Amino acid sequence: MTNAIEIAGLRKTYAAQGRAPAKEALKGIDLDIPAGGIFGLLGPNGAGKSTLINIMAGLVNKSAGKVTIWGFDQDVNPRQSRAAIGVMPQELNMDPFFTPRASLEVQAGLYGVPKSERWTDELLALVGLTDQANAYARNLSGGMRRRLLLAKALVHRPQILVLDEPTAGVDITLREMLWTNVRKLNEQGMTIILTTHYLEEAEQMCDEIAIINHGELVIRQNTRDLLAGKDGKTLVLDTGGSRDLPTLPEGAKPEWRADGRLAISYPPSRIRADQLLDALRGAGVPILDVASEQPDLEDVFVEMTRG
Repeated sequence: MTNAIEIAGLRKTYAAQGRAPAKEALKGIDLDIPAGGIFGLLGPNGAGKSTLINIMAGLVNKSAGKVTIWGFDQDVNPRQSRAAIGVMPQELNMDPFFTPRASLEVQAGLYGVPKSERWTDELLALVGLTDQANAYARNLSGGMRRRLLLAKALVHRPQILVLDEPTAGVDITLREMLWTNVRKLNEQGMTIILTTHYLEEAEQMCDEIAIINHGELVIRQNTRDLLAGKDGKTLVLDTGGSRDLPTLPEGAKPEWRADGRLAISYPPSRIRADQLLDALRGAGVPILDVASEQPDLEDVFVEMTRG
């Protein structure tokens, strides 16, 4: 299958409530998510990400448009489309009086998974909850509850896994365990959709990225091409305390940082780094150390969602 998810003309308008006017959360989204990859779905708070995820999961009814999940049109085959996707929600929603084992068994039953096909013990081992399998969920730490949410999203062996802010508020150990498991699932053929505010995670994990803002798709591109398309680099130099600046090529922007280093931002398509260094040396500016900074996903994100 070429695309795991195909979205065309997707709109969602929430009706007015009291004094709050009607709100158009999604304004005609067109988006194809390829099968077998790790796809980043990014956007500021209120951009429409959660609405889009909930529509894909079958939890929110769309106002218009077409959504196809793993080849199943939601309007024609709603049960099959829901069975193809698992969602790890951001909220820690679970029954505090259930054990992890019982939670997984109940979740599997809700999806109609026969007992002979359930893989509860393997899931508990996958997320590191074997020792806590029979403890009440209310006694689990926040990190353990997040692990349980991941296991619940996988009980029916979905082809697509959506991770909604999976590492919000978790420690480094749990974060590393989560990403190890996600990579393992992806290597086995599962399509991963990730939403996160930790942009360095998206930059490291995702093959492709889409940015949504104000209910509209701002950009969708291969991660490497997205970063390469930003025409900007920065040279950071230790001048030994010297504040003398020569005339630099047009387009170069010097700035003194708080630590006393000189940062020169420039477009590499028009200015070469050696031109900047030659200008400094020619003016007698000492260069004790030099480093280069590349634009990252945060720079792109801020630029694309500004305003």
